[in-house]
Amino acid sequence: MSSHLHKLHAGQTQSEAAAAPEISFPTRYEDIMARVAAIDPGRYGRSRNFLNGAITYLSPYLSRGVISTRQVYEALLARGFTFDDMQKLASELGWRDFFQRVWEAKGEELFTDLRQPQPGVAHRKLPVALPAASTGIAAVDAHIGQLYATGYLHNHLRLYVASLACNIGRAHWAAPAAWLYYHLLDGDLASNTCSWQWVAGAFSSKPYYCNQENINHYTGSQQRHTYLDVAYSTLPDLPVPPPLRATTAPDFTTLLPVTPAPVINPALPLLLYNSYHLDPQWRADEPANRVLLLEPSHFRRFPVSEAVLSFIQQLALDNIAGVQIFVGEVAELVPLAPESAMYTRQHPSSGHYPGTHDARAWLVPEVAGYFTGYFNYWKKCEKVLRRQEVGW
Repeated sequence: MSSHLHKLHAGQTQSEAAAAPEISFPTRYEDIMARVAAIDPGRYGRSRNFLNGAITYLSPYLSRGVISTRQVYEALLARGFTFDDMQKLASELGWRDFFQRVWEAKGEELFTDLRQPQPGVAHRKLPVALPAASTGIAAVDAHIGQLYATGYLHNHLRLYVASLACNIGRAHWAAPAAWLYYHLLDGDLASNTCSWQWVAGAFSSKPYYCNQENINHYTGSQQRHTYLDVAYSTLPDLPVPPPLRATTAPDFTTLLPVTPAPVINPALPLLLYNSYHLDPQWRADEPANRVLLLEPSHFRRFPVSEAVLSFIQQLALDNIAGVQIFVGEVAELVPLAPESAMYTRQHPSSGHYPGTHDARAWLVPEVAGYFTGYFNYWKKCEKVLRRQEVGW
């Protein structure tokens, strides 16, 4: 049965509800592809930064590997759009791949300050105001409530939350990033970790600040006289405001189900899926054993909420024919199939899996490796995409 997660935070005003339309995330592939087919790249480019903009709401499916950045781009090309028509959308798809390339290149270093130590850190805990939705910034608090209800937070709100936690509240990025990741249906360790570091100044040239005027502009709110209702020039020297002073040490856990060992036909290959690889089109025409592997070791280190875990499982059950869900370590599957018969798809989270790792569908596979900043990476990608367009 397809799951739909949708609800607006009960504390929202009518104007705030109008600014942030009802959000749902269907799990059936045909509904996801209908969402791809409905993209208006021009409207997206003009309005994506506003809460009521033409958002695609594809991020959970891209993060979970149900669809790829390349697939979205080619779907728009097939509808007759040119690179110039969808330049902003293509660039945003590029950001997702860029962060994945960082994880691919840096491995475990992804989870440390990447370019330089985060400046101004006072503690490595989670400001209580984030999980309590009590920052005092009304638009932020309302949409933290929406995060709990829907598993989604608009990109601009993510920037605001991270800036409040790290640059106004002086928290190191790691604990607040883990809190947000726990609740996001589109939780992507690369995008989430790099984005928090970018805001905090650990993966960028300077920290990102927002003031109340900026928040009001993009969220449609009209709040005044807050600690952010000041000029940008004063924000770096702002004392930590009272709402952001209380901290807590987060202790998130994932309640994994108990499952039997999968039933494996030894005459067929074993295809391994995980929470980042749920592509129903991957080797779809091949007779095979298909297993969604949920490793306890992964979820102990990177816990997710019950709603996120349910979403992952439903995506698999709705779209991958014959899939079996197995909670256990990949080593437990090794006796069930020879390594030569095991297949998965390349991803940093599954580098320890035995067997063949099929290539990923990058937006621009020709541009690989580590780039310290997005601009240089995207400049190379854009050249390739424009060159390819001539040949299409």
